[in-house]
Amino acid sequence: MAGLSGFLVLDKPAGCTSHDCVSLLRRRLGLRRIGHGGTLDPGVTGVLPMAVGSATRLLPYLNGDKAYEGTITLGLRTSTDDLSGAVLQRRPVPTLSTVDLERALARFRGAVRQRPPAVSAVRVHGERLYNKVRRGERVAAPERQVTVHTLELRCWSPPQLAVQVRCSAGTYIRSIARDLGEVLGCGGAMASLRRTEALGFNLKQAITLPRLQAHPAPATLVQDPKQLLLALHPHHQLGLEEHNRWRCGQVLPMSTALPVGHVVVVLNPAGALAGMAVVRSSGQLQPKLVLDPRS
Repeated sequence: MAGLSGFLVLDKPAGCTSHDCVSLLRRRLGLRRIGHGGTLDPGVTGVLPMAVGSATRLLPYLNGDKAYEGTITLGLRTSTDDLSGAVLQRRPVPTLSTVDLERALARFRGAVRQRPPAVSAVRVHGERLYNKVRRGERVAAPERQVTVHTLELRCWSPPQLAVQVRCSAGTYIRSIARDLGEVLGCGGAMASLRRTEALGFNLKQAITLPRLQAHPAPATLVQDPKQLLLALHPHHQLGLEEHNRWRCGQVLPMSTALPVGHVVVVLNPAGALAGMAVVRSSGQLQPKLVLDPRS
């Protein structure tokens, strides 16, 4: 399986880490070169894209937006901003209508400043926050800007509300739960969360861990990355002479007019994925990722 390359989408269950899923897939495929796109907390379920072989280098070229379905419990604050942490405070939940909740949720839509949870994979001074917390350090994560494309109230059954979210990479839904509770004056924490889309993949494409473990030929579950990339970016197919130059990392002429900095999928003469490029100011293709370089 040395030449295996592509994506396999897992439906991660609660109770395991994203790294646990990487380790399992390494054992099933007999490969070391496996990574994942977008860490999921142990308690969060759903779409976890896994990159196999040289496809690990393609992760930056995928759509970073993600989608979730979750339930927020009002009336408490916790150390982790979800129900897995220690309860720091309990307060009565005020009488709220769906109109009240919609008004509060509106503050979290669009481009917003967000502080990640204290227990998270965010790096501060080069180290993950959860490692600092384990040592007893109290470090506040710096705020950063994220984009919440949609935040929909699906159900209100006090003290819990169900929401659907579509957001940019780096957005913490736990932070939305915490900050919504602060706005409402009663506290809030994430009760459950399921990721339904990530990097262009969805739950329909995902397989469960039991199915992966039982599958007699797990390599057949790995998807060719070409179609996913072509759905996101324009492409350029190389001629024979161009292909030789491409494999040497040379800049190539671009016949189609595209904006400077635009990402382009590059195909070899046979139509297979050859790599990724960006458009230069001179209207040329600058190789960024060459999958089959000339040695």
